[in-house]
Amino acid sequence: MTVIAILELTLKPESVADAPAIITETLQATRAFEGCLGCEVTVDVTDETHVAIVERWTSVEADDAYRAFRATPEGANRLGSITADRKLTRYTVRDDL
Repeated sequence: MTVIAILELTLKPESVADAPAIITETLQATRAFEGCLGCEVTVDVTDETHVAIVERWTSVEADDAYRAFRATPEGANRLGSITADRKLTRYTVRDDL
């Protein structure tokens, strides 16, 4: 079952200019990870420090494997250097509705 993971970021105001490069760098590995169907980056139209990354995964297991990878030294990224807060929410797609 397809999973949609939404990673909401609150950028540090002083990091807004650096954010595109760091997010792009981070998403290269995300998009290449097995089971990733794609990622989109959205920015709040009234608050440029509020960014949501919408990821689509083939399954909960694929997303779980990705989250486990990010918790390793090899999977570490620099998002923490530009964010004041992060929140991850995962959803399943209901094809029957």
